[in-house]
Amino acid sequence: MAPRDEHEDVHERSAAVDSIEGAEEGAALEARITLVGGNILSTMGRVIEAVPRGRPGPQALADRLGLDKVLASRVLKATRSRDPITAAHRMPGPEPLRRVVKAAEQLGVEPGIIAEAYRAIDEFDLLIRQGVGDRSTLDAIVSAWVPEARREFELRRKQAAFKAMSQLKGVQCESLLATVILWPSSDPSKMDVVWVNGLIGVHRVRPGAPVKLSTRKMGGGPEQRLPVSLDGVPVDNAEGLLLREFCSEPLLKMRAERVGSAVHYTLADERFGPASAADIVFAEVNRGELPRAVPPNSNRKRYFFAEASMPARRMQFDVLVHESLDTSRPWLRIYDTAFDGVASVNDPARDVDAMDMVESIESLGAGVSRFRSTEVPRYAELLRAVCQRLQYDPALLRGHRCDVEYPVYGTQVTMVFDPPIEGEPPARPV
Repeated sequence: MAPRDEHEDVHERSAAVDSIEGAEEGAALEARITLVGGNILSTMGRVIEAVPRGRPGPQALADRLGLDKVLASRVLKATRSRDPITAAHRMPGPEPLRRVVKAAEQLGVEPGIIAEAYRAIDEFDLLIRQGVGDRSTLDAIVSAWVPEARREFELRRKQAAFKAMSQLKGVQCESLLATVILWPSSDPSKMDVVWVNGLIGVHRVRPGAPVKLSTRKMGGGPEQRLPVSLDGVPVDNAEGLLLREFCSEPLLKMRAERVGSAVHYTLADERFGPASAADIVFAEVNRGELPRAVPPNSNRKRYFFAEASMPARRMQFDVLVHESLDTSRPWLRIYDTAFDGVASVNDPARDVDAMDMVESIESLGAGVSRFRSTEVPRYAELLRAVCQRLQYDPALLRGHRCDVEYPVYGTQVTMVFDPPIEGEPPARPV
């Protein structure tokens, strides 16, 4: 056992105390939100029930109370909740709730019910202002306990981030496409890596903004990365990588620049504004880029990632694997790349940059006909065209997809696999 000193023991005891105190504070706050949420749920429910000819629907309730339909709809949805914390999340703010109660009071609802409702609203107001600070913070806290609240919370914040970053970066697109195809190489110990990348509905928000997309290799050996087009043309001729039949007209001009193991693709035209929105799709082939298996006891994972390098409303990230290669079911990791750049799953120091978000991976099954997309025009046709030019049989591909609404600019969406081990028989597909 390694020697320890008194300072280490004191530090660990202090950390343990902080952890216990933090857990106790969290439990106390959860209990308070549950109590307040339960009170606001029951009292507002009684108010709505007591409104003459109330509750049949948002429009009828809004007309009866003389309020707008959106407010009436939110109150009805909240009072139908069975969980107090969910009710606290769904409820409008204290002032809109007071307007509802005042309108009910003017319609002659019993004074005792009205008084209880006002007291519950005051408790709700106190919780927001003094207990957590503001309504946005309350929603952030509740999102940790209620999956529905978490999805809604993240989506709204991601939408706001998309709008802000689109204006700051001066560029946006409807969909980012990143598809990687893994296929056995001519060298039986390696595999080919084919990237199909696309910007769907891309346009500059303001003139002069740079538009860039990158591909890169992380680790995997000392060999130089030598990407080429589907026809074997080096990437220095960037326009030779374009899949013209899947790009919009007029065709955007593209340049490529190698920087170490990365290739940066930039759009050379100067058009801007929504009317200039265009689709650009290109493919990059890397022959024998990765080993098919990892050494025994290396504990290394295999991973592929897509970078949210541009503000986008959607990101579709697919990993399509030949049935003889990796057969494990992947899991998802999303990294913040703002400080240290793109992350290696095999570097424990980057675990601190992993982000806990609600995104997930969907298994698509086998065969291109299972890989259709509502976000990318003619996607199955695009994959068939790529496979045909490479003489691949698309029926031998198994697919995994991560579909992200409003990917956060500056994040890395990563699929992680348990790779085959050298000398071990391949696992059966899962």
